[in-house]
Amino acid sequence: MSARTDVPVEERLIAALDVPSLAEARAVAEALRGAVRFFKIGLQLFPLGGVELARELSARGDKVFLDFKFYDIGETVRNAVTSAASIGAQFLTVHGDREILSAAVAGRGNSELKILCVTVLTSLDQAALKEMGYSGTIGELVVQRALTAQQAGCDGVIASAQEAARLRAVLGPDMLIVTPGIRPTGGAANDQKRVMTPGEALQAGADFLVVGRPIVKAEDPRAAAEAILAEMRAACSNPGY
Repeated sequence: MSARTDVPVEERLIAALDVPSLAEARAVAEALRGAVRFFKIGLQLFPLGGVELARELSARGDKVFLDFKFYDIGETVRNAVTSAASIGAQFLTVHGDREILSAAVAGRGNSELKILCVTVLTSLDQAALKEMGYSGTIGELVVQRALTAQQAGCDGVIASAQEAARLRAVLGPDMLIVTPGIRPTGGAANDQKRVMTPGEALQAGADFLVVGRPIVKAEDPRAAAEAILAEMRAACSNPGY
């Protein structure tokens, strides 16, 4: 079960603005205004002015997730996170190396920015890990990196909803579990290998759900988001939640 039952559903759905231009991102954010209150800005928008957009969204009262997946030497990561903390975002991702995680925690200082560790990308499956030289299972690697993140003082992890139940049991109630690879009931998986529906993810223990293409590529993004929110509300009202 999720540890975030006190957070409104509208703030637990994170709409991923993974689109090719700032104009399109602003249009989607405007279409979702009031229905969705949390937006992800990733690497696609970063070189186009993603930081400026993050400040705009924060200024209008929305929450922002900077999915920048920092990976570099510790000192560089620490300085980058210090810079990111000034933007006013709520979440920032870094990769799951111990030095990077510790540097990121140091870099955020006393700000309210929450550091999330990327465990294993949801586009990867067991065959992909084998090609990369990992002999263990995806689940084992996810848990290993999540525990490292917890020990380093991170606030949460990015992981597939398929690992959420195991992570919740291992990490306890306080660590955030943020899950991409969410597809509404009947939706296409696209290039994601480890997916779940919104209801399944929440029941498994996810705190926040990241949804991109099913919303931003929809003919009516707002209607698509509202349908996902309805699935989430139904899951949260389940007596077993």
